[in-house]
Amino acid sequence: MYRIDLHAHTRFFHGHRRLGDAYDPLGARLLTGTARLRGLDGVATTNHDYYREFDDELAGVAVIPGIEVSTTKGHVLVVGPDPPAETVRGELTPSEVVEIAHDRNCAAIVAHPYRNSTVREVDASFDAIEVNGKHPRTREWVERLADRHGLPMTGGSDAHYPPEVGRAYTAIDVDDPTPENVVAAIKDGRVEPRVDDWLPYQVIGRLYRYVHEESDQFDRPEWATPGVGAPPEDD
Repeated sequence: MYRIDLHAHTRFFHGHRRLGDAYDPLGARLLTGTARLRGLDGVATTNHDYYREFDDELAGVAVIPGIEVSTTKGHVLVVGPDPPAETVRGELTPSEVVEIAHDRNCAAIVAHPYRNSTVREVDASFDAIEVNGKHPRTREWVERLADRHGLPMTGGSDAHYPPEVGRAYTAIDVDDPTPENVVAAIKDGRVEPRVDDWLPYQVIGRLYRYVHEESDQFDRPEWATPGVGAPPEDD
């Protein structure tokens, strides 16, 4: 089994992609260096709406290509050997992203399904649903959602700052953590989400909630629920 964080970013800010291009290689080294310290075997670089190629191994940690696509309904992770180089925020539907992912031999994963997203409501051939490290309290909801759709679950930290790496990750049953093998394992269900309850991660989580609450990224009337929306109904 390999431990891979399937959702991480090489920079700590959104948007203005080209302003941060020079920082990305350093960000990738910081991500993988932290991943190694946390005992991970790999990390996927899933920047918002663009993919940049890095070495397939940094600091002794496998680097899995990926992109986090901002669809018309929320975010979808595309992970695998050939993710799209760039997408336009809010232009593609979730179904279109799934089609692109599969055409490129990648896996399409519903990212943080209960934060600013209604992707979970779309009828599309997703390959997995994510347990997000920033919202581990939604895990029971994700489990029910995944069970309803017959999908496996993955784990990803959604790290923008290196210390966040590994607070959620995926245990993957493969002989070698190549992008192709990772995709096959996701599609076959040979994956299991793990959440690390290390105390510093709990502190980071509280800070994250405060920052995003103040920036209105969560709706105040729904703050009692973790993110946007309601839990899946029981059958």
